[in-house]
Amino acid sequence: MNAISTAFSEEITATTARLAADPSVRAVVVTSTHEKAFCVGADLKERNGFTDAQMMDHRLVSRQAYRGVLDLPVPAVAAVEGYALGGGMEIALSCDLVVAGERATLALPEVGVGVIPGGGGTQLLTRRVGWSRAASMIFTARRLTGSEGHRLGVVDELVDAGAARARALEIALRIAGNSPVAVRNAKKAMRLGMGTDLAAGLEIEDGCWRATAFSRDRAEGVAAFVEKRAPEWPGS
Repeated sequence: MNAISTAFSEEITATTARLAADPSVRAVVVTSTHEKAFCVGADLKERNGFTDAQMMDHRLVSRQAYRGVLDLPVPAVAAVEGYALGGGMEIALSCDLVVAGERATLALPEVGVGVIPGGGGTQLLTRRVGWSRAASMIFTARRLTGSEGHRLGVVDELVDAGAARARALEIALRIAGNSPVAVRNAKKAMRLGMGTDLAAGLEIEDGCWRATAFSRDRAEGVAAFVEKRAPEWPGS
C-alpha cells in the first residue's frame, strides 16, 4: 500500500525532478492505483533493522522525496482515497490542493511509534489548519475521516468515495488551460511570500508580476481576450 521505503523515496525524487524540468508540464496529480490506500507512510519493516547510520542515510533520501513534491514549480493536486498516514499524509500536504474521498483516513501517527512527523508535517499542517488543530492531530495521533479532514481544513474538497482521482484531474485540466507562465509565477509568489512579512511578500509578488507581465503569454492572453477567442499559450 505504497509504504515509503528507500527505493520508493528515490522513485519519487526522480519523478518529481523529471516533471520539474519539463516545461510542457502544467499541473500534477499525485494519486494511487491501490484502492485501499493513498500511502500508508514509512516502511517500518525496512526501518526496523536500520543502524543509526542507515537511519541517517535514509533520512536524507526521504527528505529529498518530500521536497521534490513540495518544490514542484507547477500546481500539484493530491487525490486521496483510503489511508493517507504519516508520510503518506505528508505527501498530500506537500501538494497545493487536497481532494479526498469521503472514506479516506488521514493521520500523522508518528508520536505513537516514538518519532515525530519528519516529511514536513509539523510545518505544513500547522500552516494549513492553525496551531491548535495541528497540535490536536499530531499530539494525539488521532485519525480523521475524509469529512472530518474537510471540516478542519486538511482536505480542500470532499467527494464521493472513489471519485477523488477524477475530480483531481478535472482541477488539473482547468489549471492547465490557463497561462503556464502566469500559473508558475503565481505559485512562486505564493510559496516564497508565505514565510515572510507582508511588505516582503508584496515585493516578491511584484517581481513575479514583472516576470509574467512582459512574457509572450501575457501578450497572447490580452490579444485572445480582445479577439474573443481561446488563447494559444506560448508558455514563455
